[in-house]
Amino acid sequence: MTKTHRILTIDGGGIKGVFASSFLASLETSIGSPLVNHFDLVAGTSTGGIIAIALGLGYSATDILSFYEQLGPEIFQHTGFASVMASIKQLGKSKYGQEQIAATLNKFFGGRVLGECKTALLIPSFNIETGEIYAFRSGGQSPFDSDSQTSALDAALATTAAPTFFPAHRTQSGTPLVDGAVWANNPTELAVVEGIGSFGWAADSISVLSLGSTQEAFSVGLARSTALGAAYWGMKAADLFMTAQSSASILLAGRLIGPENVHRFNPTMPARRFGLDKISEIPSLKGLGDSEVRKALPTLRKVFFSEETLAD
Repeated sequence: MTKTHRILTIDGGGIKGVFASSFLASLETSIGSPLVNHFDLVAGTSTGGIIAIALGLGYSATDILSFYEQLGPEIFQHTGFASVMASIKQLGKSKYGQEQIAATLNKFFGGRVLGECKTALLIPSFNIETGEIYAFRSGGQSPFDSDSQTSALDAALATTAAPTFFPAHRTQSGTPLVDGAVWANNPTELAVVEGIGSFGWAADSISVLSLGSTQEAFSVGLARSTALGAAYWGMKAADLFMTAQSSASILLAGRLIGPENVHRFNPTMPARRFGLDKISEIPSLKGLGDSEVRKALPTLRKVFFSEETLAD
């Protein structure tokens, strides 16, 4: 029998990571054992990187959800009128400083390093000095150990340094990094390529559980029929690029391992229902994650947690 290799991927999305952490917490409760024991590779970008690192280090999904509920508001402190003013400030400077997110993540990770992770990790970032992609890789059975002594805090700050929201993070080695979402907000394809190309896994042995952070129905509005310029497209650019990247990531992962082996959960919500720093919606995101896993549980049990898949 061919060994099954299981991959978990988690998108970026700021405080919307509550959806993914709630999904995983409900899933972990249902199967009755730590999720980290059931995946050979966990890849996460931005807020998904925080979740991936925490899972790798052995935190329960419930602990991670509690982190978002209790400490998330400490990171995104602006509410009401203060939030409006911070958004205006964001036109010329990052909306938030790094001090608060660093202090908050340090409460969670302390001095732990990636080499302590129980499963292999892949955490995307981007080097703004060289213009090259950058990824933290370590833990578990990973063949890469260059990041084994990298602090969890360093990796988390790098992958979450979203342009306009947070300043670039300079690692302990001096490398200036920003959010991996600029090239891999959805890291599904990246993780599949890592499994096949770096770990040597057979394509037909891989199953992926891919979690988004909710999405809005994509629309470019008037640009569908009108030749609009930079002022209009500039406001749409981030949504355009990230939607395209995510679509390509799922499509190409499916081409590599078969679309039936990519299990994607990313519910579509009304426009502006949630936001990257909209902390008032934490309870709703939590409820959405729980309700989505309830619907998905029969399929997930069969593919990822059955006696057959666990026997390998």
